[in-house]
Amino acid sequence: MKITNWAPQPVLLNKLNSENIKETKNTNPLLDFGQILQQKLQEVNQLQLKSDELTQQFFAGEDVELHDVMLAAEQANLALQLTVQIRNKLVEAYQEISRMQI
Repeated sequence: MKITNWAPQPVLLNKLNSENIKETKNTNPLLDFGQILQQKLQEVNQLQLKSDELTQQFFAGEDVELHDVMLAAEQANLALQLTVQIRNKLVEAYQEISRMQI
């Protein structure tokens, strides 16, 4: 079995980047980082909640496919792992800056 199309397509990435630029073009750049961080954390939380909801519906016997439950759980897991790694890098960068001598 040959697996293809796992890498993001450049056209899709360019489209997403241009949409993000349009959304944040007229805002204060000092507030963008905090707002973006808060928005992304809310998205991770929404993925976790969606995964929990689908899991509960599946166990309750509602009409939910197993593969949908597994995909939602994996998306939530990957998003959480990425969030933790980003947090670790931010803490590491902060510690490195605090060790700099002026």
